[in-house]
Amino acid sequence: MRIGELARRTGVTTRALRYYEEQDLLTSERSGSGQRHYPEGAVDRIRLIRQLYAAGLSSKAIAELTSCVIDGKATPELLQRLAEERDHLDRHIADLARTRDRLDSVIAGASSNMRTGIPCRRDATT
Repeated sequence: MRIGELARRTGVTTRALRYYEEQDLLTSERSGSGQRHYPEGAVDRIRLIRQLYAAGLSSKAIAELTSCVIDGKATPELLQRLAEERDHLDRHIADLARTRDRLDSVIAGASSNMRTGIPCRRDATT
């Protein structure tokens, strides 16, 4: 498929697709006239790249971690790095869940204050 179709199917800009190629995250073949052509599997690859970006990984880390997706070969080092990234994400998720729970406590205090006029607990925001 051509670059415009891949962009449409994945919801990314053609500029982003070109950037992914510059960063060795994506490859294309060129037609005789220089147009980029991508295999069907590029759709799933773009989705994975976007998920990893959203998780906070850099393009360099994504390129390193997804090498087995490209060539189908994993190494012990790659497996270790993937596990480390997953553990980092688990810690980040836990931190976000604690922050959400703390915010829920602040919201509850503020709601109570609005209903009763009793001041919000000072320790709810510390």
